[in-house]
Amino acid sequence: MGSVGKVVLVTGVSRDLGRRFARSIAADPGVRRVIGVDVVPPRGDIGEVSFVRADIRNPVIAKVIAKEDVDTVVHMSVISTPGTAGGRNTMKELNVIGTMQLLAACQKAPGLQHLVVKSSTTVYGASNRDPAMFTEDMEPRRAPTSGYAKDVAEVEGYVRGFARRRSDVRVTMLRAANVLGPQVSSPVASYFRLPVIPTVLGYDARLQFLHEHDLLGVLTHAVNSDVAGTFNVAGDGILMLSQAVRRLRRPSVRMPGFMVGNVGSTLRSARVADFSPEQLAFLTYGRGVDTTRMREVLGFEPAYTTAETFADFGAPLPPTGGHADRILASVERQLTTPSSGGDHG
Repeated sequence: MGSVGKVVLVTGVSRDLGRRFARSIAADPGVRRVIGVDVVPPRGDIGEVSFVRADIRNPVIAKVIAKEDVDTVVHMSVISTPGTAGGRNTMKELNVIGTMQLLAACQKAPGLQHLVVKSSTTVYGASNRDPAMFTEDMEPRRAPTSGYAKDVAEVEGYVRGFARRRSDVRVTMLRAANVLGPQVSSPVASYFRLPVIPTVLGYDARLQFLHEHDLLGVLTHAVNSDVAGTFNVAGDGILMLSQAVRRLRRPSVRMPGFMVGNVGSTLRSARVADFSPEQLAFLTYGRGVDTTRMREVLGFEPAYTTAETFADFGAPLPPTGGHADRILASVERQLTTPSSGGDHG
């Protein structure tokens, strides 16, 4: 083992943030080698990263970890958008079965020292009974019954089980707030990119964001630090949904919640935004997380506040005020037309 430096395996490198993280950690002086794993090859330059085409749902991942002497695993392939995965069932499989296989492989790897998991504050859900700020030891007020939030909850459960069985491995779980930035494509990003933004009548959601730059920063920080545990990660401060919409200089239309759901399915069928029930709950109630542990225990300080993150995301977006009337009229037409009301479960 003479050579110095960590050998890091990163899952999910065919997606933009996974690829960018793998590239940046490969340039880290404390890292000797980076192996990027995904089902399909990444579409951009991965620099010094060795790409291994493997499906983490397949036990072959254990061979990769053993053969490459991996000591650090960064699991980034838990995905939030069914569209990119070929539907909700495939997404659930990739997220949950993929994580189970990866952890089974990690369990068999005697040389493994550190597991870093990118999780999400979605695990807390969003409801009218939520506390002002969730701390890491709180459970969601309403357990998620479907979608990405349920996947995240299951993934975290398996990770905690692994941490108990392999107490010799440092396990760092990062619950990231919604990641935004000029290059991010996600359900929340596509929502804010809509020319007219539907909001839920009578509610003003509290939002927190994490800049894409800070997500890469906190993952790098976690790989290089000896701290284990679960940490909320978000830019400082809170932005109300109404403030966010005003700052984008885009018109918004207030609708009863059930109608926003209808708009959601219209948008989804037009492939505009991925509007799930959990998304609707988030845009109704919002979510706040306490980041004291991130600063005091993990020792990480994001470069961007929530408001700065949102400003950087919004900067390249043109105001859409001029077309507002036309767009609103077409949204209203779609709403008044009886829809086939298909099931979007």
